[in-house]
Amino acid sequence: MANERTAALDMGLAWNDAVALLRANLRVVLIVAGVFFFLPNAIAAVAMPQPAELDAMASSPDLAENMDAFMAALSGYYASIWWVFALIALLQAMGMIGLLALLTDAARPTVGQALGFGARALVPYIAAQVLVTVIIVLVGGLLVGIGAAINPALAVLLGLVALVMALYLYVKFSLVSPVIAIEKVMNPLRAIIRSWQLTKGNSLRLFFFYFLLVLVALVIFAVASMVLSIFSLAGDEAGLFASAIGGSLIQMALIVVMLGVLAAVHRQLSGGSAPAVRETFD
Repeated sequence: MANERTAALDMGLAWNDAVALLRANLRVVLIVAGVFFFLPNAIAAVAMPQPAELDAMASSPDLAENMDAFMAALSGYYASIWWVFALIALLQAMGMIGLLALLTDAARPTVGQALGFGARALVPYIAAQVLVTVIIVLVGGLLVGIGAAINPALAVLLGLVALVMALYLYVKFSLVSPVIAIEKVMNPLRAIIRSWQLTKGNSLRLFFFYFLLVLVALVIFAVASMVLSIFSLAGDEAGLFASAIGGSLIQMALIVVMLGVLAAVHRQLSGGSAPAVRETFD
């Protein structure tokens, strides 16, 4: 087993590198992000708004008493349009892989070449994400199941442990996308192992880095929601349009920033190289 140690993550440097990457490729970033992140969400939000009945139920003072009926109606609605979300998720996955390749490939691929690679890498990316989800669910389910079999109080305690473990595993597997897009690792399991290796010794730093980014994103969403709600004063249609366009723009910007951060973190932790992936976890 190798004894190599990964250098400590410099969060400031990672952020500066992310900004530099996005700034240097701003034109192609806006093209790809507009097509794959903004348009699908905006079109879906405008063309398929939440039914008025659900809005009425959500704002009803009797919501607590009718929660079961509301949840059933909500589940039924989203179950009827699941394919829309699946299509958007596939488009965004292809766009994310392609954009990561555009940001970091020294061969300077064209937009078409990068997106072509994103399409080819779509199946390995989905497989890797499914494996990550299965691992997290299995670990959490095992802990809660053990607690429930012994004592309800222990189940609650182990549920908290499961939450911590889920966050830890999310951090450990957070570089799967850059590994696939940048290092061209098409084997899902090897991509997961490589992400585990790259994050070794930096899990806590990465957690706080991601936490800060999520916190800022939540604040931006909250402020934007309050600003966009003003347009509803001009009518329901104006409010819907403003919410769809504004919300999709903000979501696009946050996805792009996060991709830049992941690319910068990968570059820093990998030293800009792509060494062979070892067969086992360190």
